[in-house]
Amino acid sequence: MEINSICVCGAGTMGSGIAQAAAQAGFATLLYELNPVVLDKARENISKNLQSLVNKGKMEAAEKEKIEKRISFTDDIQNCLADIFVEAIIEKTDIKIALFNQLAELNHSECIFASNTSSLSITAIAKNVQRPERVIGMHFFNPATIMKLVEVVNTEYTNQQTTATVVELAKQMGKIPVVCKDSPGFIVNRVARPYYIEALRLVEEGKVSMEQADAIMEASGFKMGPFKLMDLIGNDVNYAVSCSVYEQLGQPERLKPSYIQEQKVKEGKLGKKTGEGYYKYS
Repeated sequence: MEINSICVCGAGTMGSGIAQAAAQAGFATLLYELNPVVLDKARENISKNLQSLVNKGKMEAAEKEKIEKRISFTDDIQNCLADIFVEAIIEKTDIKIALFNQLAELNHSECIFASNTSSLSITAIAKNVQRPERVIGMHFFNPATIMKLVEVVNTEYTNQQTTATVVELAKQMGKIPVVCKDSPGFIVNRVARPYYIEALRLVEEGKVSMEQADAIMEASGFKMGPFKLMDLIGNDVNYAVSCSVYEQLGQPERLKPSYIQEQKVKEGKLGKKTGEGYYKYS
Protein backbone atom coordinates (compact mmCIF):
# COMPACT_ATOMS: atom_id res chain seq x y z
CA MET A 1 0.00 0.00 0.00
CA GLU A 2 1.32 3.42 -0.97
CA ILE A 3 1.19 6.15 1.65
CA ASN A 4 0.49 9.63 0.31
CA SER A 5 -1.00 11.32 3.35
CA ILE A 6 -0.37 11.06 7.08
CA CYS A 7 -2.53 12.29 9.95
CA VAL A 8 -0.92 12.61 13.36
CA CYS A 9 -3.38 12.78 16.25
CA GLY A 10 -2.19 14.67 19.30
CA ALA A 11 -0.05 17.80 19.09
CA GLY A 12 2.07 17.37 22.19
CA THR A 13 5.83 16.90 22.14
CA MET A 14 5.72 13.51 20.40
CA GLY A 15 2.85 14.27 18.05
CA SER A 16 4.30 17.53 16.78
CA GLY A 17 7.70 15.88 16.39
CA ILE A 18 6.26 13.01 14.36
CA ALA A 19 4.33 15.47 12.18
CA GLN A 20 7.47 17.50 11.54
CA ALA A 21 9.45 14.36 10.68
CA ALA A 22 6.73 13.25 8.25
CA ALA A 23 6.60 16.64 6.53
CA GLN A 24 10.40 16.79 6.29
CA ALA A 25 10.26 13.41 4.55
CA GLY A 26 7.96 14.88 1.91
CA PHE A 27 4.56 13.65 3.08
CA ALA A 28 1.36 15.68 3.13
CA THR A 29 0.77 15.83 6.87
CA LEU A 30 -2.22 16.76 8.98
CA LEU A 31 -1.81 17.41 12.71
CA TYR A 32 -5.04 16.95 14.67
CA GLU A 33 -5.51 18.21 18.21
CA LEU A 34 -8.72 19.02 20.12
CA ASN A 35 -7.12 21.79 22.19
CA PRO A 36 -6.54 24.85 19.96
CA VAL A 37 -3.98 26.28 22.40
CA VAL A 38 -1.87 23.11 22.16
CA LEU A 39 -2.32 23.12 18.39
CA ASP A 40 -1.08 26.71 18.10
CA LYS A 41 1.91 25.91 20.29
CA ALA A 42 2.75 22.93 18.09
CA ARG A 43 2.62 25.11 14.98
CA GLU A 44 4.92 27.62 16.65
CA ASN A 45 7.37 24.97 17.87
CA ILE A 46 7.60 23.26 14.48
CA SER A 47 8.37 26.60 12.84
CA LYS A 48 11.01 27.37 15.49
CA ASN A 49 12.61 23.94 15.05
CA LEU A 50 12.83 24.36 11.30
CA GLN A 51 14.19 27.89 11.64
CA SER A 52 16.87 26.56 13.97
CA LEU A 53 17.96 24.16 11.21
CA VAL A 54 18.12 27.09 8.79
CA ASN A 55 20.16 29.16 11.26
CA LYS A 56 22.61 26.28 11.67
CA GLY A 57 23.03 25.93 7.92
CA LYS A 58 21.42 22.49 7.88
CA MET A 59 18.46 23.57 5.78
CA GLU A 60 17.73 26.21 3.15
CA ALA A 61 15.03 28.78 3.89
CA ALA A 62 13.18 27.67 0.76
CA GLU A 63 13.05 24.10 2.05
CA LYS A 64 11.67 25.32 5.37
CA GLU A 65 8.80 26.99 3.53
CA LYS A 66 8.08 23.82 1.54
CA ILE A 67 7.97 21.72 4.71
CA GLU A 68 5.64 24.15 6.46
CA LYS A 69 3.30 24.09 3.48
CA ARG A 70 3.08 20.30 3.74
CA ILE A 71 1.68 20.50 7.29
CA SER A 72 -1.96 21.36 7.96
CA PHE A 73 -3.46 21.82 11.41
CA THR A 74 -7.00 21.06 12.56
CA ASP A 75 -9.10 20.69 15.70
CA ASP A 76 -12.01 19.15 13.76
CA ILE A 77 -11.98 15.36 13.43
CA GLN A 78 -14.16 15.63 10.34
CA ASN A 79 -11.08 16.94 8.52
CA CYS A 80 -9.03 13.85 9.42
CA LEU A 81 -8.74 11.99 6.14
CA ALA A 82 -5.50 10.11 5.41
CA ASP A 83 -3.87 6.84 4.38
CA ILE A 84 -2.33 6.31 7.81
CA PHE A 85 -3.07 7.68 11.26
CA VAL A 86 -0.42 7.86 13.96
CA GLU A 87 -1.91 8.59 17.36
CA ALA A 88 0.13 10.23 20.11
CA ILE A 89 -2.70 11.13 22.47
CA ILE A 90 -3.26 10.44 26.18
CA GLU A 91 -2.06 7.01 27.38
CA LYS A 92 -5.50 5.51 27.97
CA THR A 93 -6.52 2.45 25.97
CA ASP A 94 -10.24 3.23 25.80
CA ILE A 95 -9.62 6.74 24.47
CA LYS A 96 -7.27 5.44 21.76
CA ILE A 97 -9.86 2.83 20.74
CA ALA A 98 -12.61 5.46 20.55
CA LEU A 99 -10.42 7.71 18.39
CA PHE A 100 -9.53 4.95 15.93
CA ASN A 101 -13.17 3.89 15.60
CA GLN A 102 -14.23 7.48 14.93
CA LEU A 103 -11.58 7.75 12.25
CA ALA A 104 -12.57 4.39 10.76
CA GLU A 105 -16.05 5.76 10.10
CA LEU A 106 -14.60 8.70 8.17
CA ASN A 107 -11.94 6.95 6.10
CA HIS A 108 -11.43 4.24 3.47
CA SER A 109 -11.27 0.62 4.57
CA GLU A 110 -7.55 0.17 3.82
CA CYS A 111 -6.20 3.02 5.96
CA ILE A 112 -3.80 2.05 8.75
CA PHE A 113 -4.09 2.94 12.43
CA ALA A 114 -0.73 3.15 14.21
CA SER A 115 -0.29 3.83 17.92
CA ASN A 116 2.78 5.59 19.29
CA THR A 117 2.05 4.28 22.79
CA SER A 118 5.12 3.62 24.92
CA SER A 119 3.77 0.63 26.79
CA LEU A 120 0.04 0.01 26.42
CA SER A 121 -1.03 -3.22 24.75
CA ILE A 122 -1.46 -2.80 21.00
CA THR A 123 -3.45 -6.04 21.03
CA ALA A 124 -5.96 -4.59 23.51
CA ILE A 125 -6.43 -1.62 21.19
CA ALA A 126 -6.60 -3.66 17.97
CA LYS A 127 -9.21 -6.18 19.09
CA ASN A 128 -11.69 -3.37 19.76
CA VAL A 129 -11.14 -1.47 16.50
CA GLN A 130 -12.90 -2.16 13.21
CA ARG A 131 -10.72 -4.46 11.07
CA PRO A 132 -7.99 -5.08 13.68
CA GLU A 133 -5.58 -6.36 11.03
CA ARG A 134 -4.81 -2.76 10.11
CA VAL A 135 -3.88 -1.71 13.67
CA ILE A 136 -0.18 -1.67 14.57
CA GLY A 137 2.30 -0.02 16.91
CA MET A 138 4.61 2.64 15.48
CA HIS A 139 6.65 3.73 18.48
CA PHE A 140 8.87 6.75 17.86
CA PHE A 141 11.38 8.06 20.38
CA ASN A 142 11.84 11.62 21.64
CA PRO A 143 12.84 13.79 19.88
CA ALA A 144 11.07 12.18 16.94
CA THR A 145 12.78 14.45 14.42
CA ILE A 146 16.22 13.19 15.45
CA MET A 147 15.96 9.71 16.96
CA LYS A 148 16.27 7.04 14.27
CA LEU A 149 14.66 4.05 15.92
CA VAL A 150 11.00 3.15 15.39
CA GLU A 151 9.54 0.04 17.00
CA VAL A 152 6.98 -1.55 14.65
CA VAL A 153 4.75 -3.59 16.96
CA ASN A 154 2.70 -6.45 15.56
CA THR A 155 -0.28 -8.09 17.26
CA GLU A 156 -1.83 -11.48 16.51
CA TYR A 157 -4.26 -9.61 14.24
CA THR A 158 -1.80 -7.50 12.22
CA ASN A 159 -1.54 -8.60 8.59
CA GLN A 160 1.63 -8.65 6.51
CA GLN A 161 0.56 -5.74 4.31
CA THR A 162 0.12 -3.45 7.30
CA THR A 163 3.53 -4.38 8.68
CA ALA A 164 5.28 -4.01 5.34
CA THR A 165 3.66 -0.63 4.72
CA VAL A 166 4.66 0.77 8.11
CA VAL A 167 8.22 -0.57 7.80
CA GLU A 168 8.56 1.09 4.39
CA LEU A 169 7.04 4.34 5.70
CA ALA A 170 9.52 4.43 8.57
CA LYS A 171 12.38 3.98 6.11
CA GLN A 172 11.04 6.77 3.89
CA MET A 173 11.02 9.00 6.98
CA GLY A 174 14.72 8.23 7.47
CA LYS A 175 14.10 5.94 10.44
CA ILE A 176 15.38 2.49 11.34
CA PRO A 177 12.35 0.23 11.86
CA VAL A 178 12.62 -2.80 14.15
CA VAL A 179 9.70 -5.21 14.00
CA CYS A 180 8.68 -6.83 17.29
CA LYS A 181 5.74 -8.63 18.85
CA ASP A 182 3.37 -6.92 21.23
CA SER A 183 4.55 -7.41 24.81
CA PRO A 184 4.81 -5.19 27.93
CA GLY A 185 7.18 -2.32 27.13
CA PHE A 186 7.98 -3.81 23.71
CA ILE A 187 11.80 -3.96 23.45
CA VAL A 188 13.30 -0.62 24.45
CA ASN A 189 11.09 0.27 27.40
CA ARG A 190 11.30 -3.28 28.74
CA VAL A 191 15.11 -3.26 28.62
CA ALA A 192 15.36 0.34 29.87
CA ARG A 193 13.25 -0.06 33.03
CA PRO A 194 16.18 -1.21 35.22
CA TYR A 195 18.27 1.73 33.99
CA TYR A 196 15.78 4.14 35.55
CA ILE A 197 14.43 2.09 38.43
CA GLU A 198 17.77 0.88 39.83
CA ALA A 199 19.12 4.44 39.69
CA LEU A 200 16.06 5.67 41.57
CA ARG A 201 16.42 2.83 44.05
CA LEU A 202 20.04 3.80 44.81
CA VAL A 203 18.90 7.35 45.53
CA GLU A 204 16.00 6.10 47.68
CA GLU A 205 18.49 4.07 49.76
CA GLY A 206 20.81 7.05 50.12
CA LYS A 207 23.65 5.27 48.33
CA VAL A 208 24.22 7.97 45.69
CA SER A 209 22.95 11.37 44.65
CA MET A 210 21.15 11.94 41.35
CA GLU A 211 24.15 13.93 40.12
CA GLN A 212 26.53 11.08 40.99
CA ALA A 213 24.36 8.51 39.24
CA ASP A 214 24.20 10.60 36.07
CA ALA A 215 27.92 11.37 36.14
CA ILE A 216 29.02 7.76 36.53
CA MET A 217 26.69 6.46 33.81
CA GLU A 218 27.80 9.16 31.38
CA ALA A 219 31.45 8.41 32.24
CA SER A 220 30.68 4.76 31.44
CA GLY A 221 29.66 5.66 27.90
CA PHE A 222 25.95 6.47 28.14
CA LYS A 223 25.08 9.69 26.31
CA MET A 224 22.75 10.75 29.11
CA GLY A 225 22.42 9.69 32.74
CA PRO A 226 19.11 8.22 33.95
CA PHE A 227 17.87 11.35 35.74
CA LYS A 228 18.70 13.69 32.87
CA LEU A 229 17.04 11.26 30.49
CA MET A 230 13.89 11.00 32.61
CA ASP A 231 13.70 14.80 32.66
CA LEU A 232 14.00 14.86 28.86
CA ILE A 233 11.35 12.19 28.35
CA GLY A 234 9.04 13.69 30.96
CA ASN A 235 8.54 12.19 34.41
CA ASP A 236 4.82 11.75 33.79
CA VAL A 237 5.50 9.67 30.67
CA ASN A 238 8.37 7.72 32.22
CA TYR A 239 6.45 6.96 35.42
CA ALA A 240 3.37 5.87 33.46
CA VAL A 241 5.48 3.44 31.43
CA SER A 242 7.09 2.04 34.58
CA CYS A 243 3.66 1.51 36.15
CA SER A 244 2.29 -0.10 32.99
CA VAL A 245 5.17 -2.55 32.58
CA TYR A 246 5.11 -3.34 36.32
CA GLU A 247 1.40 -4.18 36.25
CA GLN A 248 1.47 -6.13 32.99
CA LEU A 249 4.34 -8.32 34.22
CA GLY A 250 2.60 -9.22 37.47
CA GLN A 251 4.18 -6.62 39.79
CA PRO A 252 7.72 -8.01 40.15
CA GLU A 253 9.54 -6.30 43.03
CA ARG A 254 12.56 -5.53 40.83
CA LEU A 255 10.40 -3.31 38.61
CA LYS A 256 8.37 -1.56 41.30
CA PRO A 257 8.00 2.13 40.34
CA SER A 258 9.78 4.64 42.57
CA TYR A 259 7.98 6.87 45.07
CA ILE A 260 10.52 9.59 44.20
CA GLN A 261 9.28 9.76 40.63
CA GLU A 262 5.65 9.45 41.74
CA GLN A 263 6.16 12.52 43.95
CA LYS A 264 7.70 14.48 41.08
CA VAL A 265 4.63 13.75 38.97
CA LYS A 266 2.25 14.81 41.77
CA GLU A 267 4.19 18.07 42.17
CA GLY A 268 4.05 18.76 38.43
CA LYS A 269 7.85 18.63 38.20
CA LEU A 270 7.87 16.74 34.93
CA GLY A 271 11.29 17.74 33.63
CA LYS A 272 12.39 20.04 30.85
CA LYS A 273 8.87 20.66 29.58
CA THR A 274 7.82 22.21 32.91
CA GLY A 275 11.14 23.83 33.75
CA GLU A 276 11.88 21.53 36.67
CA GLY A 277 12.19 17.80 37.32
CA TYR A 278 15.20 16.24 38.98
CA TYR A 279 17.03 19.36 37.77
CA LYS A 280 15.94 22.94 37.18
CA TYR A 281 15.90 24.37 33.67
CA SER A 282 15.90 28.03 32.76
